[in-house]
Amino acid sequence: MEKNAKLYICPTPIGNLEDITLRVLKILKKVDYIYAEDTRRTIKLLNHFEINSNLKSYHKHNKEIKGKKIIKRLKNNESIALVSDAGMPGVSDPGHDLIKLCIKEKLEFEVLPGPTAFVLALIQSGLNTKKFSFEGFLNRKKKSKEEQLKDLKKYDKTLIFYESPYRIKKSLKSILKILGNREIAICRELTKKFEEVLRVNVEQAIKHFNQNKPKGEFVIVVKGDYTEEKIEYNMSIKEHILIEMDKGLSKKQAIKEVAKLRDLKKNVVYKESFEIDHK
Repeated sequence: MEKNAKLYICPTPIGNLEDITLRVLKILKKVDYIYAEDTRRTIKLLNHFEINSNLKSYHKHNKEIKGKKIIKRLKNNESIALVSDAGMPGVSDPGHDLIKLCIKEKLEFEVLPGPTAFVLALIQSGLNTKKFSFEGFLNRKKKSKEEQLKDLKKYDKTLIFYESPYRIKKSLKSILKILGNREIAICRELTKKFEEVLRVNVEQAIKHFNQNKPKGEFVIVVKGDYTEEKIEYNMSIKEHILIEMDKGLSKKQAIKEVAKLRDLKKNVVYKESFEIDHK
């Protein structure tokens, strides 16, 4: 296979090593250098397929220095493959920064097809696949995380997040608080021996992880705000307030909820509530 001086974006298996493509294997064998997010993980893949290309590190902590070095090598007519820990480089990892550098420098790069964890999880979830939004990792800080979720609350798309075993319980509690008790699918260890897909609601997921220690990397798939029960606002504000009160909210809480759902000022909704008795 003739060697071209370019950057190859090479997806690697997210679990099962047999999921690597023949084309990616050919590229990894022919390039001058392979840059990996974690060389300790990538060396296992290379050893399995008896690949002896030069292995270097490229990750979020050295991306500025190594990015410049990679660009220099590409300009010197050397070929480079970029791999992440697992899946498609450039998705929730610093590969995106290197791609932007190549575009800026007008250097050739090629993206190869291959495994992507969030697509597998979406299909496994059984939730709506016609419209979805991949959001990557949720913010680590609680306040920022909840603001992030508030921006997504009215999306009618299926939402997809990555999460670590150390933060998944806190993230599920934030999802419940902001998005409500929606249908959810939690996928772990995809394509591996202990692959698991938990299809429950958010409250049940929290209960599950209170009883079972989270292990492995997770993909969280959340049903969008498109249920048949979703309120159609062809009713009066007063009728809407009564519906919210029938759900168990006080009159004051119902007014606040209707104002939020209809994107109205609270005093506008309050004026429509004068004839409603307090509960």
